[in-house]
Amino acid sequence: MRAIELTLHEILHKLNKAQSTVQGFRLLLFSIFGLLIAPIWVAAQQPTRQTERRLIVPDTLATPLSDTLPEINPPALRDTLPSDSVAKIMPSGPITQDITYYAEDSIVSDFTENKVYLYNKAWFEYGEMKLEADLIVIDWKNSMLYASGVTDSLGNVTGNPFFKDGPNVYEIRKEMRYNFVTQKAIIKDVVTEQQDGVLRGETIKKTEDGSIYLSHGYYTTCKLTDPHWHISSNKIKSIQGKQVVSGPFNLYFNGIPTPLGLPFGIIPDTPEEKASGIIFPSYGSEQVRGLFLRDFGYYFAVNDYIHARFTGDIYSKGGWGAKSQAIYKKRYRYGGSFNIDFQKFVSPETELNPVNYNTFRVQWSHTPESRGNSRFSASVNAGSTSYFNNVISQNNFQNNVTSEFTSNVAYSKTFSGTPFSMSANMRHSQSVTTGEVRVDLPTIAVNMNRQNPFRNLKFEPLKTLNIAWNFNLQNSITNRVDQSFGVPTDLNTGNEETQYIPFNLANASLLLDNASNGARNTIPISSNFTLFKYFTGTASFNYQELWYLNRINYYYNPSEERVDKILEDGFNRISTYSSSFALNTNIYGFFNFKGNGKVQTIRQHIQPSFGFSFRPDFSDPRYGYYQEVQVNEEGDTRLLSRHQGFIFGGAAIGESRALTFNLRNVLEAKIKTESDTAEATTKKIPLLETLNLSTSYNFAADSFNLAPFSISARTSFFDRKLSVNMSTTLDPYATRTFLNSNGQESIRRINEFTWNNGQGIGTIRNASLNMNMSLNPGGNKSPGEVRDEVTSNFMEQGGVLNEFVESEINRIVSDPSQYIDWNIPWSVRIGYNLSYSKQPTGTTNVTQAMNLSGDFSLSEKWKINFNTGIDLQAQKITQSMIGIARDLHCWQMNVNWIPFGRFTSYNIDIRVKSSILQDLKVSRRRSFFDR
Repeated sequence: MRAIELTLHEILHKLNKAQSTVQGFRLLLFSIFGLLIAPIWVAAQQPTRQTERRLIVPDTLATPLSDTLPEINPPALRDTLPSDSVAKIMPSGPITQDITYYAEDSIVSDFTENKVYLYNKAWFEYGEMKLEADLIVIDWKNSMLYASGVTDSLGNVTGNPFFKDGPNVYEIRKEMRYNFVTQKAIIKDVVTEQQDGVLRGETIKKTEDGSIYLSHGYYTTCKLTDPHWHISSNKIKSIQGKQVVSGPFNLYFNGIPTPLGLPFGIIPDTPEEKASGIIFPSYGSEQVRGLFLRDFGYYFAVNDYIHARFTGDIYSKGGWGAKSQAIYKKRYRYGGSFNIDFQKFVSPETELNPVNYNTFRVQWSHTPESRGNSRFSASVNAGSTSYFNNVISQNNFQNNVTSEFTSNVAYSKTFSGTPFSMSANMRHSQSVTTGEVRVDLPTIAVNMNRQNPFRNLKFEPLKTLNIAWNFNLQNSITNRVDQSFGVPTDLNTGNEETQYIPFNLANASLLLDNASNGARNTIPISSNFTLFKYFTGTASFNYQELWYLNRINYYYNPSEERVDKILEDGFNRISTYSSSFALNTNIYGFFNFKGNGKVQTIRQHIQPSFGFSFRPDFSDPRYGYYQEVQVNEEGDTRLLSRHQGFIFGGAAIGESRALTFNLRNVLEAKIKTESDTAEATTKKIPLLETLNLSTSYNFAADSFNLAPFSISARTSFFDRKLSVNMSTTLDPYATRTFLNSNGQESIRRINEFTWNNGQGIGTIRNASLNMNMSLNPGGNKSPGEVRDEVTSNFMEQGGVLNEFVESEINRIVSDPSQYIDWNIPWSVRIGYNLSYSKQPTGTTNVTQAMNLSGDFSLSEKWKINFNTGIDLQAQKITQSMIGIARDLHCWQMNVNWIPFGRFTSYNIDIRVKSSILQDLKVSRRRSFFDR
């Protein structure tokens, strides 16, 4: 590296002075100038190493005869520098920052024109601006740069300019002129990226604020050399960080012009998380509402914290819909979404089976970040009972079969330095099937964590003794109204005739009168200790106290021949208690296999548990919790609870002295696996993940002392690709047929065991079997593995992680079923459900169904997904859906079809894909707001 230091100020000062006095000595002065600089040239050619020096800005050079840029190859070269040279200019005059330039071949200075020529792989830097080209001309007088490629002898152009100005990059195919003081530029044939979009134009004018004007250009979000789509216009303006505005434009797909276009266009040019713009609708048809355009509207990026969109639907048979959806997020504090959907439909007058309705749905989700001692969260899902019966969700298949709305708004607080905490909840549940609505407003809980008052003692039962306290206050409002007169008709089961009233403001007073409220205190005391070295004992005592503001008084109404009830106001306390003792241990068994077989060891873990519990009979008159009431003319009496139907119930009836038994069994095997190394490797596989058996025997009961046996099992096969769950309830008591007073036969349980009556080891009262299989070549990955893989793929594509990208990845990980993974060629999910029940009366009920869903790729860019099922008991196909997805890199197409049933319809959706999802190589199945 060689450098030159020129004392230009002194020489030019003398030069100007001589010009002002004697113009005739111009040639003489230039000769002297040449003689003075010649020794420096000679010294520069010596082999000794020179240190880099600075050039002083030549601000007093003579004014050139022309203010235009010279020819690319100037006829007279005044000065030359050797190849591989770097020069640095210190700020002076309008130049406010250091200037550095470089050329691999040579740097040529023309002092008469005040210009510098840079040849071959040259670059020029000024602040955040950098220009690279095979030819760069610096015009110091006008602070101008000229750059272009160089044409070789074969006519090939190499070294075209590459220009970077801050975050903006320009790939230039011809030439450019740039004023590095005003930052204005004229560029010929250029491609530049503006946020997520790509602009290309024949001529571009760049202004000081970064805005650019294009002549005969196009705009696209596809970053391929030959984009899949673009809009073409003679005039385009890009306002940096705001929007792209165009004159009349046409839409092109794969280079083919379409008749689609508008007189002008406004395209947001902000980061994706800050972009506002028009939302284009999807097209389709429904069996009931006809052809539709759905979700046409506008997306508002209000600020960095709130985004919203307003969309509408229109149907050819007389329906319309309006939606308002918003998301909000404050970093390190909270985030959430709020959605409202209103749908109205009026059938045409010619419709044979008219369907008219107004229906709505409200959703609110609020999730705080974990910080401080308090937390507020909300999950609201409410709406009209008829919503899911009329509104089709093409992209969220499960919504069409949802039968219940549930909501919960919660606030919790922990008191630092104390064992106390509190929470307040507002809950809502709504059954679409029955129309029952229940609102818990409010539910307040105060809890004290378990305390160990004797933890410093050495005696283990006292050392581990702990005590806690829980208080719960609840007020519940429901539209389920019990019969006005009379107690339940079936006194054995407690079933009452109920009716439901509309849950609206008109019935507000009746709903409030029907509200149920109360409070519950519980104090659990327990202790754990070791017995006989191998056993663990657990002793516990539970005290519960219920508070109500009234109680029921019963009386027999002889005129109506029924039992009526009235409410007696006043504070009521119901105190109950129970105690228990449990003993459990662990038993391990191993069976080792000899030889070279694949199975090496089978391991069995048995965990038996025995316990005894005691509860007194709180129906005793001395407690006052039950009332003995005449129920018929014959004078028969029954014990009825004074708090029957209250929010926390009443005291239990009957004494309990029960022996409980529970057995848990786990079976595993260790097998050899194939390995490339000399050492043998093994892995554990589950044979039985769990097998549970439990029952109890009540010594205080006068009949049916032995409780039904509960049996459950769970296991998996084929590397956990197939999971199996089974459960059953076995009744040990026999049944017998009796004739009632009407001469009809009825089946009832008797106090005799089945094995003593030839009815086997028991009667199966309930049984269920669930099998689920998931198959795909990628295997079943954990959420952490999915997150790492998606993040790695995104980084390999040159992506930069930020908060918006991380939130998109989190949505993929938390709900992968709502995204299409184009890297997996196929996937299949199969489920089978069997449910069986048999009542003591002999009535049986069996349901069984099979579900099938999955997707497979027809090619690299085509994928078909499906969801169907079979009701094996009814021998009918359940609601089914077939979808086709087409990946077009920068845009995607989805076609969904429900071929039959109540929701018969189809939907076509074509839209540009997010650039983030392009890099992540996935496609979204549904809208972000459709949750």
